[in-house]
Amino acid sequence: MKLKLAKNKDTQEIKEVSIDEIEEQVKQDRMGAILYFDQENSHKDLVEMVEVFEDKGYSVYLKEIRFGLDENNYMYEVHIL
Repeated sequence: MKLKLAKNKDTQEIKEVSIDEIEEQVKQDRMGAILYFDQENSHKDLVEMVEVFEDKGYSVYLKEIRFGLDENNYMYEVHIL
């Protein structure tokens, strides 16, 4: 499964990462990882990712972050510990 990371700038291209790449990042940083995902990802895919990491023994927190007045201005924040 590939998930799209949120862009830092409007001109930046959207990067896709796999669950294996995310797990490598979490293993490298002993304090866990905080990742931001684009709104183009389906909520179902993100919940599935959370379940995969919870099955591996990680604590995972998923929330939706709104950053504007428009209802469509949001991204997903995921903490993996």
